[in-house]
Amino acid sequence: MRHQDIPEALNKLSERVIGCAIEVHRALGPGLLERMHEEALCHEFKLQGIAFDRQVPVRLRYKGIELVGQRFDLLVAGLIVVELKAVEQVIEVHLAQLVSYLRAGPFPLGLLINFNTPALRQGIERRVNSKAFPLAIPDQLLPSATSA
Repeated sequence: MRHQDIPEALNKLSERVIGCAIEVHRALGPGLLERMHEEALCHEFKLQGIAFDRQVPVRLRYKGIELVGQRFDLLVAGLIVVELKAVEQVIEVHLAQLVSYLRAGPFPLGLLINFNTPALRQGIERRVNSKAFPLAIPDQLLPSATSA
């Protein structure tokens, strides 16, 4: 699924999330623990009026049982999974983890943000769950760019 095929409201929300992460990275820089970046990003979301849930349980069904015990870092507006890292290099298993979380929802969009980079744009990976579409997202359900 291409960027332009994603509802505009979801793209705008994704851009706002990335903007918040960039703000946190500018202030704190690389080299801190993941949980410190998570705490700061949650605070930035609150300041920007962006709805989110933290440490969201992953629930999977397997042959009639529910598997529990794993969590992802953030869920923005019930739509965007945000997985945070503070690692030297993002590897394929990190991206596979994000995709697994997207499918578990099913959530339409995921961001993996690695704060351990000199420029945060180098540490952002975006994944789309095409199985979560078509998705009608009324603009009024998503936080506006001017909400506080």
